[in-house]
Order: sequence, then structure tokens, then C-alpha cells
Amino acid sequence: MEEEAALYRSLTEGGNDSHITSLLYGGGPALTNSAGVPWTAAYIDTIGEPTADFRSNIAAEARAKIIYERLINVTDDPGIKDALAFLMTRELAHQKSFEKALHAIQPNFPQGKLPGVPEFTSVYFNMSQGDEDRRGPWNEGDQWEFVADPQPAVDGGDGTAEVMLPAKQAETLLQMAKRTASDPTLDSITGADLGFGAARKPE
Repeated sequence: MEEEAALYRSLTEGGNDSHITSLLYGGGPALTNSAGVPWTAAYIDTIGEPTADFRSNIAAEARAKIIYERLINVTDDPGIKDALAFLMTRELAHQKSFEKALHAIQPNFPQGKLPGVPEFTSVYFNMSQGDEDRRGPWNEGDQWEFVADPQPAVDGGDGTAEVMLPAKQAETLLQMAKRTASDPTLDSITGADLGFGAARKPE
């Protein structure tokens, strides 16, 4: 009996409560999620730009904090409330940490290497209508050029889907359009017709 107990302890030591997990991973952590799905690179959420990743992390911590709030609201167990409150508060600490790390990088806006197009960077196009249309620091002040009644196409076009092509490319496009044009007079028997058993004989 003691030998069996010793064997069991050897399999489950190191925090592994499953002998299968212990056999697969030894005394180390199992690289799986709570459902046993193996770890993959899909768990890494990064775009490769630190200032963008920090902002993504800050937003993720904010969403997690709200989830903990909602979980606290649906339980009456004091112990669970305390545990959730601790985890919720840690999200605040993480947000503060990521905020400090973000602003330790100067400048950190705009993200990446390329600047925005100057003629649009500080322009606010007022697309709102009605009495609830509001002005504030997000669309007024020295940093903003407010366009009260913008035209449908802010790039100077007429609002339709159009593009200027060199003559050679335009000719190629016309050839492709002619080659791929549909014939509205054709009503061919298709796989869907055959699948429905509704194949029609040509008249």
C-alpha cells in the first residue's frame, strides 16, 4: 500500500493532479488551457508595434475589469466575491503598469513609423445630424479643423466608386469586362438544379 501511495505521489507531485498530465509533462506545467487544448501561437496577440500592443493590453485589462464586476454582481458567496474583487483590482494594477510603460515611450503617437496625411490628420468631418450633435475636445479647439457640412466624398471626388487609370490599364480593364461579362439570356442547368432534381430539358 505504501508503495502504491509513493507511486501516486510521484505521479501527482509538482502541482499536477492528473497522472496523465504528469506522464505527458513530468513535473513541469502543462502547456494547455483549462479545456486541455494545447498551447499554440494563436495565444500570442501582437501586431509587432509596442505602442499599439500596449494600447491593446490596456483595453483588454479594462474589458476584463468589467467582466469581474459582472461576475461579482451575480454571486452571493462572500468568498467568491472577495476572490473576484482581488482579481478585478489586479486588472487595475495591470492597466496602470501598461499605461506607464506606454508613456515611457516618447513619442508614442501616432503608432508605427509613417505619419498621417497632413491634410486629414487633424480634420473632423461632422457626419452627425440632429439635436444630439455635440462639440467637445474631440472635435474642437486648436488641434482640430471642424468641417460642419462635409461633402459626400472628402477626397474631392463626386462620391461614386471611381478610379483614374492610365490608358493601357483602362484598355486591359475593358477587355477583362468583355471577357467576364454575363449573358442575361442564358438559363443553364446548374448543380443546384440537379441537386433539387429539377433539371429541365432544353426546349
